[in-house]
Amino acid sequence: MGEPKRIGILTSGGDCAGLNAVIRAVVNRAIGDYGWEVLGIKGSTMGLLSRPPNVMPLKLHKVDSLLTQGGTILGTTNKGNPFAFPMPDGSLKDRSEEIIEGYHQLGLEALIGIGGDGSLAILRRIAQQGGIKLIGIPKTIDNDVGYTQLSIGFSTAVDIATEALDRLHFTAASHDRVMVLEVMGRDAGHIALRAGIAGGAHVILIPEIPYNLDLVCQKIRDRQNAGFHFSIVVISEAVCTEEGDTIQKLQQFGECRLGGIGQYVADSISKCTGAETRVTVLGHIQRGGRPSTIDRILASAFGIAAVDLIYHGKEDLMVAWQDSQVISVPIAEAIQDYRTVDPEDTLVKTARGLGICLGN
Repeated sequence: MGEPKRIGILTSGGDCAGLNAVIRAVVNRAIGDYGWEVLGIKGSTMGLLSRPPNVMPLKLHKVDSLLTQGGTILGTTNKGNPFAFPMPDGSLKDRSEEIIEGYHQLGLEALIGIGGDGSLAILRRIAQQGGIKLIGIPKTIDNDVGYTQLSIGFSTAVDIATEALDRLHFTAASHDRVMVLEVMGRDAGHIALRAGIAGGAHVILIPEIPYNLDLVCQKIRDRQNAGFHFSIVVISEAVCTEEGDTIQKLQQFGECRLGGIGQYVADSISKCTGAETRVTVLGHIQRGGRPSTIDRILASAFGIAAVDLIYHGKEDLMVAWQDSQVISVPIAEAIQDYRTVDPEDTLVKTARGLGICLGN
């Protein structure tokens, strides 16, 4: 048994399946095996800005049924950079010291932060500034955090996209249509590539591989000439137009978000092939629902490993999945570069071997 400790845990950035499974694992290890206290910080760093800090004491009985529950019981946010926090008068204020003060007010001895590369970068900066012992756990449906082959939420998102493709096949075949599925992937095409292969897509477009619409249209015409009068196209939201322009949509509060490339490609296909096209934008459906088997296992392994790192006095590390085992890597290295799809990746070669058009 280690010395009695009080640790905090928070979820930051966009939600995804598997977050609650991490919380469950952390509480089971920290309380059940080490006898520590665990405080769940509500609303990510917003909980540490509140006075008193907004926390939820986590007990074994509270987390027992969390394994299959989507979202996060702690809440999360992907807005309000603490180092440039938007104030009511329109100004930006550095509120990082308030977060650090809130952490120390709780008497915490370590913090587990579950987030993507952006969230972990902010948390690490706060931790370095405030003397906080931080352990990071990677989560992102995009699977683009460095040094880990899998991040929490990715497997579930791929399963959901694959199911969508399965369903679209029937409508496409019934109506002789080209169905275009736009999936998430802010900087990387991992979801589109895996779901496209698993879901039997005929065209997969990802941001890492430049594409030519003439080649995409030729693929569809070749299928038409062969007697196949429907096709399935899956495209990552981060794909640009042929001219290299990013397609974005203006949101309610003035933010611009990726979205619309599916319609752009569908319109182009319709013009050059005469095929009737329909577009489905999967959007936030990929974030919700029960976590997949893989995400439940990954979340459990990550949660246990994070607590064990704290027990052994480690800090400024992120747990990662490599070659079917959990390792730890410096957070700074993990967030230095995005983990994008390698154009020479085995799955890219697999797609080409299946006759799937990647646009080039």
